[in-house]
Amino acid sequence: MAKEGSAGVRQSPEDSIVWREEARKFETADGEAFLQYRLVDLSRTSSGRGGVSPAAMDMVHTFVPGSKRGLGLAARLCDAAFSHARSHGMRVIPTCSYISDTYLPRNPAWNELVYKDGQPKNSSSM
Repeated sequence: MAKEGSAGVRQSPEDSIVWREEARKFETADGEAFLQYRLVDLSRTSSGRGGVSPAAMDMVHTFVPGSKRGLGLAARLCDAAFSHARSHGMRVIPTCSYISDTYLPRNPAWNELVYKDGQPKNSSSM
């Protein structure tokens, strides 16, 4: 699953991002860099349509080992997690400081998915 990176540099399959549903993680193929999340039921604070229970991904931690920092892995992990949330009609709670303080300011298009307390969940993307 190699693909072109944002800088036009060819990324190897070892750099691909893998979703591990059972571990609630997005990680590199070697498992060294990861984004950990937890699922949150928002049904008590918001309303869904069509009988679908509102949910959010609380993105709690992003980790990239020192040997792999500066390669854009944290951003790629976030890209994968936000794309997943959008495709599954979920909101995002950016608990991780990297996501809230660095990733979202650099990628403001994803702000539409960020859950704000008391805000109804937009289920139109389901």
